[in-house]
Amino acid sequence: MEKQELYADVIVDLSVKNVDRVFQYRIPPELSDSVSAGCRVEIPFGRGNTSKCGYVVSVTGTASLAPDKIKDIRAVVPGAVSVQEQMIVLAWWMKERYGCTMNQALKTVMPVKNRVAPKEEKTIVSLKTKEELAVLLADAERKKHRARIRLYRALMENGELPYRLTSMKLGITAAMLKPLEEKKIIEIRAEKKSRDPIRDYGRESGHIRLNPEQEAAASTVIRDYDAGIRKTYLLHGITGSGKTEVYMELIGHVLREGKQVIVLIPEISLTYQTVMRFYRRFGNRVSILNSRLSAGERYDQLERAMRGEVDIMIGPRSALFTPFPDLGLIIIDEEHEGAYKSETAPRYHAREVAAMRAKMNHASLVLGSATPSVESYYMAENGEYRLLTLHSRAKKNSRLANVHVVDLREEMAEGNRSVFSRKLREMMEERLKNREQIMLFMNRRGYANFVSCRSCGQAVRCPHCDVSLTYHRDGRLKCHYCGFDMRLPKTCPECGSPFIAPFGAGTQKLEELTKKTFPEAGILRMDADTTAKKGAHEEILQSFAEGDADILIGTQMIVKGHDFPNVTLVGIMAADLSLYAPDFRSGERTFELLTQASGRAGRGDLPGDVVIQTYAPDHFAVTAAAEQDYGLFYRQELLYRKMMGYPPVMKILSVMLSSADEAELCFAADSFNREIRRQYALDGVLIIGPVEASPYKLNDIYRKILYIKNESYDILLKIRKSAQKLEEEHEIYKNISFQYDG
Repeated sequence: MEKQELYADVIVDLSVKNVDRVFQYRIPPELSDSVSAGCRVEIPFGRGNTSKCGYVVSVTGTASLAPDKIKDIRAVVPGAVSVQEQMIVLAWWMKERYGCTMNQALKTVMPVKNRVAPKEEKTIVSLKTKEELAVLLADAERKKHRARIRLYRALMENGELPYRLTSMKLGITAAMLKPLEEKKIIEIRAEKKSRDPIRDYGRESGHIRLNPEQEAAASTVIRDYDAGIRKTYLLHGITGSGKTEVYMELIGHVLREGKQVIVLIPEISLTYQTVMRFYRRFGNRVSILNSRLSAGERYDQLERAMRGEVDIMIGPRSALFTPFPDLGLIIIDEEHEGAYKSETAPRYHAREVAAMRAKMNHASLVLGSATPSVESYYMAENGEYRLLTLHSRAKKNSRLANVHVVDLREEMAEGNRSVFSRKLREMMEERLKNREQIMLFMNRRGYANFVSCRSCGQAVRCPHCDVSLTYHRDGRLKCHYCGFDMRLPKTCPECGSPFIAPFGAGTQKLEELTKKTFPEAGILRMDADTTAKKGAHEEILQSFAEGDADILIGTQMIVKGHDFPNVTLVGIMAADLSLYAPDFRSGERTFELLTQASGRAGRGDLPGDVVIQTYAPDHFAVTAAAEQDYGLFYRQELLYRKMMGYPPVMKILSVMLSSADEAELCFAADSFNREIRRQYALDGVLIIGPVEASPYKLNDIYRKILYIKNESYDILLKIRKSAQKLEEEHEIYKNISFQYDG
């Protein structure tokens, strides 16, 4: 059987500013096993066939020209590809995958070039013994000096503290430290080099002993790694099952092999306590990235990684592009989080880009979550990922909380119009009497977004798309998937009740009502408003952990990975806020949030309870979260996705057109729609729209969107390339901006 011809797309000259173009070369049979994306090749270039060095960005079986016009690759250039060259290849892959420009992709993957002068690396060192620090701490607590309380506690635990991390995560300022220096309580030591910023203080003595489930999960990955097998693993562990200990075991093994590690954590979970766990285990080989670093500070950290001064980079989505030359492992914690998807071009998902980076580096990829995304679990079920499961909590006395679902329709029918159900109120009174702590979770996402009936609990839904209609200020309800709209009804279409209205209540309102209902309780609120100030996020969590408040009220930022042993009750005020968001993933988002929130109760020695208040107690996302049964949720959600043709069963490409001129946009969107339908009138290609985007008008720009569905992403990629060609070639799109996602 004749072997198929293979071709390589090659970037030829990296010194040329415009790298948006590739040249195609034939791969000779003798080189077919050694040419792959990322390798350097010697190629004949131009009329004189001058030998040049190029970088392979992709390998394909399809020729872009007549085969007799395509030249052969001469040789594979020996030697490892530099990390900079590798990042350029990654940028090209992102350009092709996400439909952005090469320039946008390069800006994403390459560190900023504004080099900063090397800064001194400072360390805060205690000059006092633990006993003396305990006396100072007691005095600070009496005087309510919060910053000093946080500093003394951290020094008692660790002895020395990295100045940058402490100021960033504990909100400790230079002005606060100065009098402590003068009193010889602390000393700030500075080193010119950025090596050894933490110098072995506070290291854990030996490894934490893994339980049998953790050991089995870690051993599976390590066995494969030692055998040269690199896979993607999905670590599905219930809340509190000790996924971080498994990560650390894997990191330790990879570091001993001389490789480096990237750990992605959602920004919201990137707390001082989380990062210090890694510092105590791995010391000065750890660095962090986050959104509060300046461009110069970020560049400095990436340079340290490139020079080999650090081996572990912890951070949000952008940390994925750390230029480690010998990357051996990528970990994505809380892999289900929406924050891993970029909302600006290139609109990439960290999970996909991490898989490509891992493939290019012959590295392993571990995805971890208590509530894996439906897409990831689907991949695991189909054998593309290896599934590893942790069924029980790591702490011996810790067990999952008891979950109580309260039907708010019944509460209303019996005359209770308070935000607190009778069950939740009774339990809160009991906890306050016992001096135990309470968390009240109100997901503000989707605030006043949908309309629901207070009598039967039904949201007003689109008859075509099985998503709730979005309430607009003009009094109309609209579907952002197909364009269907209707006037806000005066009575419920399901039961005829007049108690129908936009649904939404914020955390601030909840705080006021809680203070009125429980005037003696100490209350803290944590949301975007109260955490706007630098260090406020950490200060609120620290204050609650220290018992300064009885009740913590907040949005989803309070339910992400925090561990408060004295919290024995979690109240989920309105599960419906996310349940009826106009998004096919609304059920998945609700299950994730309810499960994560439930996981905050009973993490210490005391048993925990969770009260879920909802108008839809029979919705499968609510019942599965109450049972804390991911399998039950997944099976029903996948059935719904199959019926409706949503990912992961079908792939979706969205094309957004936008313009400041509404009439011009409408004409261009209709024309574009007709042309795409004409070109792709194929079985299996479903085109929906164009419909008004949500919101339709944004910063005086009007936006319309088309959704294109197919089982094969390759077909959607082909359609996207055709669409890009259309927008470049036709005059009517001159003033129209296009954005692709999918």
